Amino acid sequence: MVLIRWHGHACFEIVSSKGTVIVIDPHDGYSLGLKPPQVQADIVLITHEHFDHNAYAVVAKPSAQVLSMFVGEKTIDNVYVKGVEAYHDKEKGRKRGRVSLYKVAVDGVALVHLGDLGHELDGKYNKYLGNIDVLMIPVGGTYTIDHKSAWSVIEILKPKAVIPMHYWIKGLNLPLRPVEDFLSLKPDDWEYRRIESNNLVIEPGSVPNKVIFVLAPP
Repeated sequence: MVLIRWHGHACFEIVSSKGTVIVIDPHDGYSLGLKPPQVQADIVLITHEHFDHNAYAVVAKPSAQVLSMFVGEKTIDNVYVKGVEAYHDKEKGRKRGRVSLYKVAVDGVALVHLGDLGHELDGKYNKYLGNIDVLMIPVGGTYTIDHKSAWSVIEILKPKAVIPMHYWIKGLNLPLRPVEDFLSLKPDDWEYRRIESNNLVIEPGSVPNKVIFVLAPP
């Protein structure tokens, strides 16, 4: 069993069956108008060094391993991490720099977090990232891909399930679009499920296919 908890914006907590806690793209809460994440992480993954994604001091245990903009492969506490280089804009990073896309394999579940991806992906990223059970993808536009490009990325990566992120929620002081824009373009063969909390439990081998999980804000 893998627990996924959304802390708003692009911040996710992933907890393994053994209790290892991974946090991706932590924010401090206050700078965004949101609640700060209440979590103590063993592993912190930062996709890029912008203030709303790199507040590792808020969540990291003193013994935590912190990887920032990591590219390569590494195993930490039986958690496999792969970082793949991409960009924060459509101009190969000339405007906003690069980002790392993270694949995390926990208890037989493959999760991919796209950070502040700013461009559509081509087929080579499907090869780099491989099988994806759950894809965490930005959909709010402005600083990342928008709701239209998000669906193009999904078509390339072919995940089983999707969790949209980095969109406008109540209190957020960034000019992002709401998740409804993304859902409005949902193909007929996809379904979406609104979850009443910010928690989602994934069982290995039983990830539903072509399902969008819309988690409640924290």
